[in-house]
Amino acid sequence: MIRRLLVANRGEIACRIFATCRSLGIGTVAVYSDADAGAPHVRAADRAVRLPGSAASATYLRGDLIVAAAQRSGADAVHPGYGFLSENADFATAVSDAGLTWIGPPAKAIAAMGWKVPAKQTVADAGVPVLSTMDPDEVTEFPVLVKASAGGGGRGMRVVRDRAALTGAVAAARREAAAAFGDGTVFCEPYLERARHIEVQLIADGHGTVLALGERECSIQRRHQKLVEESPSPAVPEPVRERLYGAAVAAARAVGYVGAGTVEFLVAGNDFYFLEMNTRLQVEHPVTECVTGLDLVRLQLLVAEGEPLPMTGPSPVRGHAIEVRLYAEDPGNDWLPSTGTLHRFDVPGVAFGPLHGPGLRLDSGVEDGTEVGVHYDPMLAKLVAWAPTRRAAARALAAALVRARIHGVVTNRDLLVRVLRDEEFLAGDTDTGYLDRHPEVFVPLVSTVDNHALAAALTRAAAHAGRFPSGWRNVRALPHVVEYAGGIRVEYDAGAHDATPNQVTLDVEGVAQRYDVHRVGDVSYVDGPDGSVVLTELPRFPEPDQGRAAREGSLTAPLPGAVGRIAVTAGQRVAAGELLLTLEAMKLEHSVLAPHSGTVTAVPVSPGQQVDAGAVLAVIEAVTEAVTDAEPEG
Repeated sequence: MIRRLLVANRGEIACRIFATCRSLGIGTVAVYSDADAGAPHVRAADRAVRLPGSAASATYLRGDLIVAAAQRSGADAVHPGYGFLSENADFATAVSDAGLTWIGPPAKAIAAMGWKVPAKQTVADAGVPVLSTMDPDEVTEFPVLVKASAGGGGRGMRVVRDRAALTGAVAAARREAAAAFGDGTVFCEPYLERARHIEVQLIADGHGTVLALGERECSIQRRHQKLVEESPSPAVPEPVRERLYGAAVAAARAVGYVGAGTVEFLVAGNDFYFLEMNTRLQVEHPVTECVTGLDLVRLQLLVAEGEPLPMTGPSPVRGHAIEVRLYAEDPGNDWLPSTGTLHRFDVPGVAFGPLHGPGLRLDSGVEDGTEVGVHYDPMLAKLVAWAPTRRAAARALAAALVRARIHGVVTNRDLLVRVLRDEEFLAGDTDTGYLDRHPEVFVPLVSTVDNHALAAALTRAAAHAGRFPSGWRNVRALPHVVEYAGGIRVEYDAGAHDATPNQVTLDVEGVAQRYDVHRVGDVSYVDGPDGSVVLTELPRFPEPDQGRAAREGSLTAPLPGAVGRIAVTAGQRVAAGELLLTLEAMKLEHSVLAPHSGTVTAVPVSPGQQVDAGAVLAVIEAVTEAVTDAEPEG
């Protein structure tokens, strides 16, 4: 029996696993990097071990350090969570060789499914339908999807629609795959335009039982990474569902699978094709737990101890569950990750861990004061709603997101609300191209309150609390002016006090509406019944901008990160939209493009260099083409 378990991971999945361990009486051990020393998952464990090393994300990729931490802490088992080393066969072997219990499938099964091309051949031999695989040099028909042979999570994936874009896409995919998985091998397969992404949850024990525990719909994605997941799928006919389950079980048996795993498929009409097998617990496992009433982590532990599964058939599906992933990113700005201090993170009315009835579940590894940096994936949390019907779950989840207080970083919360309220989504008419067809979901939720009126009320609230705006004069006869970012300029009477420091009530067309105010410096985070507004007060007497001339034409880093490939040199002419360089942050490669045509006059960075947000990456001198009115000849 397992007495003490180390989780070789961080954030919400570590907290999730610790919760089940506590319920079973199993001791827990956390590991952490220097960047994670104060993280919630560290405090959630009975013991914690620091992983040495200066590169925060790289420390979790050192299997030798994690095995040593387990031995030093007295742990007798290791759970990999997901990401990092969770699908690394060598790490699984190292854990077992050290005399520790590995909470996962056999290393041979991980290796068999770890490389997509051989894995496709293995399952094809077992009778599972697959898409054809092509070497990038052999592609003749488009569109195709460029994919990394190692790893998953959308890294190293690019859709290519014509030959002109293939070379660049393959090169970018190779770089991203090498950075994420240590291997830049890529391949191509046909890209299905209106397919659904459906996956089947499996659990298998060491006594020959392999069970399909239902399917999950994961079609709404950005950058080939899932944003919204649900169970059951709203559009898989029962005959197709049974065939999917049979194919998933056949894939697992083909590699002698034991433990929890997921087989992913593309579904087009009544046809489906194997994508990959994730030999680990999935990020979206909570929706399966909600509709089946099972604790998948508990089943993982039971199987790892050598016990048979407590059931001989799949559990019946009850109701409907939908999960959304809250990311620190800006959907309206090409999904640019957002960094900074999470001043407030609160979702009212939620529970943590498996639900035992309709309600809301939050799996999170952040809290008030968490620093969101560039070392890890930008996911903050997963919010899940379970209800008797799909529409009820979507409505409850959207309402919970609107009520959430998330201050300090830009998030995808508004986009998720719009998706959950979209009629096409509610009708179940979704596929992997959903976001491309729905630009309206990228528009932020707009409060019904006029920003000028809200700014005026906030300014009065600040004055009432003794936090006087800049340039405040206590003279009732003179108007006072406060300016906010976005062109909002407010004049008001200094003697009017109709608000408290943390709450504003405004009359909107005869209806009183309450707004909660959280002020951090000159920024006011205002949460109301229709969403949130962020207002930044501008200084009344700003300091002269001494460096403006030096910054003309400069392109600055949108977030901290490491400079990747530099595609231009000083003196080179570039066109608008041309790639200048790449920036690697939050496990993804971000392209820095020329905003206009011109000449590159400086590139003051080098590959591998760490830069802060705002650092100058390149300088482009704009070129204005001369226009003449010469008469045509003849």
